[in-house]
Amino acid sequence: MASMVESSWQYLVTHFSDFQLACLGSFFLHETVFFFSGLPFIWLERSACLTKYKIQAKINSPASQQKCIARLLLYHFGVNLPVMLCSYPVFRYMGMRTTLPLPSWKLVLAQIIFYFILEDFVFYWGHRILHTKWLYKHVHSVHHEYATPFGLTSEYAHPAEILFLGFATIVGPAITGPHLITLWLWMVVRVLETVEAHCGYHFPWSPSNFFPLYGGADFHDYHHRLLYTKSGNYSSTFTYMDRIFGTDIGYRKLKALKNAEVEYLSDEKKV
Repeated sequence: MASMVESSWQYLVTHFSDFQLACLGSFFLHETVFFFSGLPFIWLERSACLTKYKIQAKINSPASQQKCIARLLLYHFGVNLPVMLCSYPVFRYMGMRTTLPLPSWKLVLAQIIFYFILEDFVFYWGHRILHTKWLYKHVHSVHHEYATPFGLTSEYAHPAEILFLGFATIVGPAITGPHLITLWLWMVVRVLETVEAHCGYHFPWSPSNFFPLYGGADFHDYHHRLLYTKSGNYSSTFTYMDRIFGTDIGYRKLKALKNAEVEYLSDEKKV
């Protein structure tokens, strides 16, 4: 398996420049993973499949879904791609490389864990700032246009927010100067996580059912349903920051009430 990966990587570095791989390759990978993971949730809503796992009963209209996709393409090509092009010199300066040998899986894992910890910390405070009155009204309210989120709404945001919160995702790699394959793996994992958090469905196989302190769709859906001043649940992937600062109290109380109701109904059926 390792030799296959190295052979594939050798082909890439032989046929493409570092700039092409780091900028255009990263953009292509991001678009592929994002749309292939997010589009199925539009189909789920329109087909009314698996509705028992849908968190909110409301369905987004085809027009609102199409608006989201059109705006995303505009932002991705107008904001994301230029940022990737402009940030290339920074990553090169910090030590990013594309050459063989590939980093060990232990190094890759350690770096990605570090990225998650740092990203959760930076994102939490940036997100809380965006929920102050002026910034919410003029910037963050764009993302909250969808009170019933679906996968693709994860990146539907004001250009200023894309830059502001996008910093939380790239600050870790910018500091460590990783191998490009580590950066790609981090990007893939991060995209899949944010799409899942906005998908609007809580499945039996959802990561939050298996990983402690993982937020996921149910956690973030609560954030979208409430008014900006009372929403809480500001965390990105793992929820330790909300737990430390008590900004998930409303969500935890609601969960406790729901669990108590389920237990009561279960006891009633036994009687």
